[in-house]
Amino acid sequence: MKVNIQAVNFDADAKLIDFTQNRIEKLEQFYNKIINVDVYLKVQKTSTPENKIAEVRVFVPGDDMVVKKTCKTFEQCIDECASSLERQLKKRKEKLATH
Repeated sequence: MKVNIQAVNFDADAKLIDFTQNRIEKLEQFYNKIINVDVYLKVQKTSTPENKIAEVRVFVPGDDMVVKKTCKTFEQCIDECASSLERQLKKRKEKLATH
């Protein structure tokens, strides 16, 4: 599985990239046919503190899943995206096992 991380309109520090890489790699525990993962980290220019956006796109054979979250920190966004993707990948695995 290959993980591509792109920071849009800002420079991501090594700590954030490592956290994102490690959290996304854990998705392979739930579904081992993941081909590629694209992570887009963006900062929205608003007055609210919840201006960090993480968009994660997971490519699996025959389909791809996209999850987008807006939070106060990128770590929280990545964590919520990964949790959502874990549920989706578990469902997909169960669905394929019944066929």
